[in-house]
Amino acid sequence: MTKAVNALPTIIAGPILRHVSQDSLTLWIVTSSPITDSSQNQITHENGTDSVIVNVFDDTSKQISIKKGSVELIQYQVGEHCFISTVVVEQSALLESDRVYYYDVHLNTHNDSLIILSQACEDMRYADQEYFSFKFSQKLKRVLHGSCRKAHYAGKDALPQLDGLIKQSIENKDSSTRPDLMLFTGDQVYVDDVAGPMLSAIQNVIDRLKLFHECFDGSTISCSSELFTHTDGFYRREHLLPKTKANKDLFESFFKGKEKPVFTSVNARNHLIAFNEIIALYLLSWSSRLWPLVSFDKADLAEEYRQQYANEAQRLRDFANGLPEVERAMAHVPIYMIFDDHDVTDDWNLTRGWEEQAYANPFSKRIIGNAIAGYFVCQGMGNPKSTWQALVPEALKHFSSVEQLNAQQQLEHSEFIDRLFEHNQWNYNLDTLPPVQVLDTRTQRWRSESNRNKPSGLMDWEGLCDLQQDIIGKESVIMVSAAPVYGVKFIEAIQRVFITFGGALVVDAENWMAHRGTASVMLNIFRHIKTPPNFIILSGDVHYSFVYDVSLRFRRNSPQIIQFTCSGIHNQFPDKLIKWFERFNRWLYGHRSPLNWLTKRRNMSIKERNAHYEKPPTSAIGEGKDIVNASSIGLLELDENGNELACKLILADGSLVTFNQSS
Repeated sequence: MTKAVNALPTIIAGPILRHVSQDSLTLWIVTSSPITDSSQNQITHENGTDSVIVNVFDDTSKQISIKKGSVELIQYQVGEHCFISTVVVEQSALLESDRVYYYDVHLNTHNDSLIILSQACEDMRYADQEYFSFKFSQKLKRVLHGSCRKAHYAGKDALPQLDGLIKQSIENKDSSTRPDLMLFTGDQVYVDDVAGPMLSAIQNVIDRLKLFHECFDGSTISCSSELFTHTDGFYRREHLLPKTKANKDLFESFFKGKEKPVFTSVNARNHLIAFNEIIALYLLSWSSRLWPLVSFDKADLAEEYRQQYANEAQRLRDFANGLPEVERAMAHVPIYMIFDDHDVTDDWNLTRGWEEQAYANPFSKRIIGNAIAGYFVCQGMGNPKSTWQALVPEALKHFSSVEQLNAQQQLEHSEFIDRLFEHNQWNYNLDTLPPVQVLDTRTQRWRSESNRNKPSGLMDWEGLCDLQQDIIGKESVIMVSAAPVYGVKFIEAIQRVFITFGGALVVDAENWMAHRGTASVMLNIFRHIKTPPNFIILSGDVHYSFVYDVSLRFRRNSPQIIQFTCSGIHNQFPDKLIKWFERFNRWLYGHRSPLNWLTKRRNMSIKERNAHYEKPPTSAIGEGKDIVNASSIGLLELDENGNELACKLILADGSLVTFNQSS
């Protein structure tokens, strides 16, 4: 890509359709001009405010009357030309279940110019449709999910296939095949693993949008603007960490490209540091509109990085080519998100020792806080309002119109990050049939008291008790956990060996069985007599996909537990390695293996489903095996009662994989 002199687009990103219910509709939009002056009172009128008008039509073209005061605009200014807005429509009985709706948004900017989204984003509408559309279903029948979308992965991105599903449904005039919602289950962006050309693009975006800079404490650099020119700011960021004895472990585990011989290596040499860098990454990951404005030219690049840079640049060009389909799809289906580690950093809160070291240093604390702030404004604000509304007053005070953060703004930035660390409502529920429980497995950790280097439980006792109370007595439930509850046992066994010798950070021991207390409580939830008889777990994280059928041994009324793991959307496990892992797991921990009696899940029967490919696979894991190693989106099909009908994968090439129950 070459440098262009194009003017900034008015709509930088979005609209992305987020939380939708019978009584609400949420949209996420990024503009280069302010939609409203937050210092002035908004004058409300029918279908919106003086700055935002939302029009909604049903499938008979009848416009829904939106009452005065029902539209709320929450806008954050993060740069001179960057305004991130969440538009929430709240009104009783706004929508009816199992119907297709159409929407449009009129935005009035600070200079009184009118922006009509359906016209400004005309290429995001489907053929013969005047407006954007979505299907609202209280009773879920087609649920999509996936995780792990790394921009520069050397393979095809599966997310554009979401566009194909919606387009086919519209062309066939068959709303029954249209997805009800899409769940992003973690690692929507890789803050800790950024390609060199992407870092160049991020710096271009910061310059063009004039994203606000910040100052740092405890760092060799005083301001984020120095990252552009510092000798260690490109492919050498591990050297920017404070060189203190207390920070040595943090240096090794948090930033350094760790060699993990069992699984993979993490390249954190371009780990994002500043809040403005993280905002730029989100915009480049979800929108095609800034890519014509960026350049991959890097004349001062050291010789040792040039080939890697060229390879990564080609991968990013391929990634960017698929973004028009991605942004169109995300405007036409309700999108829900939850973080995992790479949204913030690898090994995030993995052990008590990691937390003690990371949060004790002001610089590393700021880096983590900036990533969580990026999650809040770009991901969290679109989930149900109860999860984020408590943070809005402080966020509005902080994200204000200044060209560069002054001393007072710096203090408010640190205070806002502290408030984010205190927040404990990232998890959320969807009042659907079946209900959806989305877990926070990153900030509600069950920390080890005996050894600071042992893995923390993915949820603490209080969080698990709340989960049990939420689901108890229900007929069916969908639970979203970033990491699989039931992992590939052979891989977990390898992790257990490393944990025993203090190497939890080496193998990313992110599994539910790694902490005795968490494992015991979670398994007891499944054994509870009032646990929903139909229990579906959706998970990701591991970079391969599989489906397990789980039942309780020695119980006639065992709940039917199905775990559908889909990962990644744009990432894969090393192909040859997963082939051997799958083989050893089948030999050692197959359904009838006596070794299962030595595990924590000994009282449960776990059966692997076989994968049936629509087209012959190119992966090392082939027909009849239970692990699929390919970039994909998961499709869960349900019947009228919320029972699972099928678990399928939509691969990046558009072909299908169906997981068949084993005999």
